[in-house]
Amino acid sequence: MTPNGQQKSERNFSSMKFRDYPLPLDDIPRLHVDDPDVSRYIAQTRPVVITGTKLAEPALKWDLDYLQENIGSGMFNVFEAKDRGHKFMYYDPKKAQSNKDFKPQMQSMNMSFPDFVHRLRASRPGDNRLYLQQALNDTVGPALVQDFVHFNWSWVTAQQRKYNWGPLTTNLLLASMAGNVTPAHYDEQENLFAQVQGYKRVIMFPPSQFGSLYPFPVNHPCDRQSQVDFENPDYEKFPKFRIAKGLQTVVGPGDVIYIPMYWWHYIESPIDGGETISVTFWYKTTPISKTISYPLSAQQKVCIMRNIEKMLGDALKDPEEIGSLLHTLVQGRYEDSHKLMDQT
Repeated sequence: MTPNGQQKSERNFSSMKFRDYPLPLDDIPRLHVDDPDVSRYIAQTRPVVITGTKLAEPALKWDLDYLQENIGSGMFNVFEAKDRGHKFMYYDPKKAQSNKDFKPQMQSMNMSFPDFVHRLRASRPGDNRLYLQQALNDTVGPALVQDFVHFNWSWVTAQQRKYNWGPLTTNLLLASMAGNVTPAHYDEQENLFAQVQGYKRVIMFPPSQFGSLYPFPVNHPCDRQSQVDFENPDYEKFPKFRIAKGLQTVVGPGDVIYIPMYWWHYIESPIDGGETISVTFWYKTTPISKTISYPLSAQQKVCIMRNIEKMLGDALKDPEEIGSLLHTLVQGRYEDSHKLMDQT
């Protein structure tokens, strides 16, 4: 028990149907907002599920019917998985234009909210799946604006100040079908992820496991995404995935999970759980300090590796040369290079 009488145990999700993965998974801590350990986890950039924040409490009534009536008549960003898939792997459209061999797993379209709801509710097994992802801005209806205004901004702004985060960049509304999966990826912003309808399972890995999750190259359209198919991992191609070890949780209405920058996260809706709706709070990272302290954190090492890849790409003008140059640089010169890679 915590000092405030709140259990640190995981939400029981044994009755929910999720996919199985060949991974050892521990629980992400689940703490009440008044528990002092919440601050410790966030300060250490470690994930934690926070209960009792009331961060998006006005949105707890945002089911599809309420949204359809109040969200407005605009067009919304909807992704459609191709070939009857359930995975929504994001990609950079600009990078995709210069990669002729790239075939995205999903496509983006503009759709009215009533059309989205109609297609979602009329879908049958075998139909292509949909996933709405729309920034909450001045295009939504006045009722949603009022709900948005009454979010617990005092609490979230206090977190922003306390941990010296940068400005809020966006609030994203996510409306997902049952069984949808967002494959493992990491972001370069801090994220407070608020669940308002239904449940989602979140599997996370620290930045120190960079080498076990095999991200796509920086120049690839799926930059920041893992190349590993969690449901059918290719251990010959990605052998270090065997040693990957993650954390997991299930968030439900009223829960907020802190997803730190550079932490890998894999998010899925229950196969039999109906629609799920979430709201994200994205913040720019802490401003870089002029004074660097050592040893460097795993997050800092990932940032360095990304910058090296980008600089080499700019210098070589041919992304295909980056790998061979790095291999030549290390091969036969750093005897412990394989051990170092196991640590990143």
